[in-house]
Amino acid sequence: MPRLSPPTTIAGKPVNPIGYGMMNLTAYGTVSHSDAIKSLRAAINSGANFWNGGLFYGPPDANSLILLKDYFTKYPEDAPKVVLSIKGAYNAVTHTPECNPESIRAAVDEALRLLDGTHPIDLFECARIDPTVPVENMVKTLVELIKEGKIGSYGLSEVNAQTIRRAHAAHPPAGVEIELSLFSRHALEKGGIIDTCHELGIPIIGYSVLDRGWLTGQLKTLDDLPKDDIRRHFPRFRPGAFEQNVKLAEFVEGIAGRKGVTPAQMAIAWVKQQGVLPIPGAVKASRVEENSKEIELTDTELAELQQALDKYQVVGLRYPEAFVARLDQ
Repeated sequence: MPRLSPPTTIAGKPVNPIGYGMMNLTAYGTVSHSDAIKSLRAAINSGANFWNGGLFYGPPDANSLILLKDYFTKYPEDAPKVVLSIKGAYNAVTHTPECNPESIRAAVDEALRLLDGTHPIDLFECARIDPTVPVENMVKTLVELIKEGKIGSYGLSEVNAQTIRRAHAAHPPAGVEIELSLFSRHALEKGGIIDTCHELGIPIIGYSVLDRGWLTGQLKTLDDLPKDDIRRHFPRFRPGAFEQNVKLAEFVEGIAGRKGVTPAQMAIAWVKQQGVLPIPGAVKASRVEENSKEIELTDTELAELQQALDKYQVVGLRYPEAFVARLDQ
């Protein structure tokens, strides 16, 4: 397997090999504002300077943008260090993308209003592809916003290779965000998403690199998930699937233990090896620091991981069935 390196720049700005996903800080209302601030501080102090937030990551009065404004107001010296990606143009109530010109412009204007001049939008992504809007039309609106100085660049999220090529022909995107982990490897199909991005020179950003906690080493039985944990609605955590999927997680944990690293660090290193910038989304500052520590995998370790992937089939879709139609579009 060839060794690839993650992107070193996005939107024309330098990024370190591991970034930070902000969704869990605000999406579920389970993290205090002060703890969220501490986690962001831990991220930048650990070198994780590519931050990925969203307008729909939490309610309008407590989403990523609210948190970011408060953070950069408190630590203005950190603003020049951060490369900021924001997702929007998505209706969180109906779970539908809204990528017509009016909706995209409204999303960008709202993001700028909430940031209130504390940080520019370096990369803006429509969170999903709107089936009612040709991707070329979506890109046209985003390019207009770039020319107007409202966003620095645009990116794509949850797209397939064909959509990437269509968007690139209209105007090259500054990044493509995909789900990638040892559990979710669909983007690695020959001639698929990752091959296409590498061919076209598009930086790739990987989210859910720990597969919603599977690759942290903390999940052994279903009882490890609280009864009200949202992950119980995800197919890979349901009875039957859980018992099968824990086998791969435990195998990764075993390799990590022999290396003297955590399973999370092992999983993040594997994503980097694919030429992808991972954006793990831990909520505790200590976990952010752990995830941001860079390690390198040996050829032997990579071979062991591949043997495990060949042996243990992952059971269950990566999202609940109701969301599948919006993926890989």
